[in-house]
Amino acid sequence: MNARTLSPLDRLLIGLDRALQTVAGSPEAARPSPAADIDEADMDDAERRHAAGLMRINHTGEVCAQALYDGQAALARREANREHLQHAAAEETDHLAWCADRLKELDSRPSLLNPLWYAGSYAIGALAALAGDPVSLGFVVETERQVEAHLEEHLDKLPPQDERSRAVLAQMQADEIRHARNAKERGGIDLPFPIPSLMHLSSLVMKTVAYRL
Repeated sequence: MNARTLSPLDRLLIGLDRALQTVAGSPEAARPSPAADIDEADMDDAERRHAAGLMRINHTGEVCAQALYDGQAALARREANREHLQHAAAEETDHLAWCADRLKELDSRPSLLNPLWYAGSYAIGALAALAGDPVSLGFVVETERQVEAHLEEHLDKLPPQDERSRAVLAQMQADEIRHARNAKERGGIDLPFPIPSLMHLSSLVMKTVAYRL
């Protein structure tokens, strides 16, 4: 039996389901958490709040990544690139689940504005896809570069004893580096000025707000 070809409506419905799962659901990771075998550290209230704020930022970043990939995959022109984006999104689902679990361990919660972050990132992904696969893949490259940099920053800012959060972020960083390299190898272009600067500015706004809300 031949596999059914998905219609635009099919893709829309699948996308809506993924959006609900990302924003309001409980995503399940395909890989075990890097923190699984690490004991919880003793932290005072201020340290736990700070670690939770950082992990909330990273959880929101993964919501944005899911939305960006979903928007790009929905309008990708080549099936091979759509499959590549969907595979990367699956790994980002691991990150989302790991960050959600870590927030629960820290007695905290995701950002209250995640639906807004998702909608904005999905629109950006869709616009990038409309510009063509090289631009769309270029967005992946630049996004992952910037995420890699902010993960490095968070690894330095975490309370020194919080090895569980640090293990999660280190694995996320390794995955993001690989995603950027793969997108570049598939033909992602360097985005022209001022797009990378605008992306950086928008991420600063997200990080500032998500740390608290």
